[in-house]
Amino acid sequence: MNVSQTWDHEVIAKLNQNVHNLHAKLYPRYFKEYNYSAMKETFKSLVKNNSFVFLVLKVHEEPIGYAWIEIKNYPESAFKNEYKSVYVHQLSIAESQTQKGYGKKLMNEVYEMAKKNDIDLIELDYWCENIAAKEFYKKQDFKMYREFAFRQL
Repeated sequence: MNVSQTWDHEVIAKLNQNVHNLHAKLYPRYFKEYNYSAMKETFKSLVKNNSFVFLVLKVHEEPIGYAWIEIKNYPESAFKNEYKSVYVHQLSIAESQTQKGYGKKLMNEVYEMAKKNDIDLIELDYWCENIAAKEFYKKQDFKMYREFAFRQL
């Protein structure tokens, strides 16, 4: 098992299917049906963005999961101090490979990348109905420090 950075948008687009299908199932109003061609084109441009890093997890040279992260710089303002974080946009493991410690392996790589960049804060968000994500990040010792709410009119 190994984790490495990738720019292979086709692999990321394929690996995105599991997490995207979950979002579409939980929130069909907001998420479209998974479309590989559309995802491939979207990730083709995203992997070119220097702020984003895509990590792919392979087992026996077979890609089974990925993490999409971003190093964020928050400038000082009248409201806040300057700080940096590693923001996890997405983490996905192939449906047949969940519950085997692969998500933890990917997150450990995210932590190491943060340390190498002298960053001590990892941020992320997940949809409230995604109980698996909530439980996974709780096991990873993530704490809530901000809530996002909405009101449908």
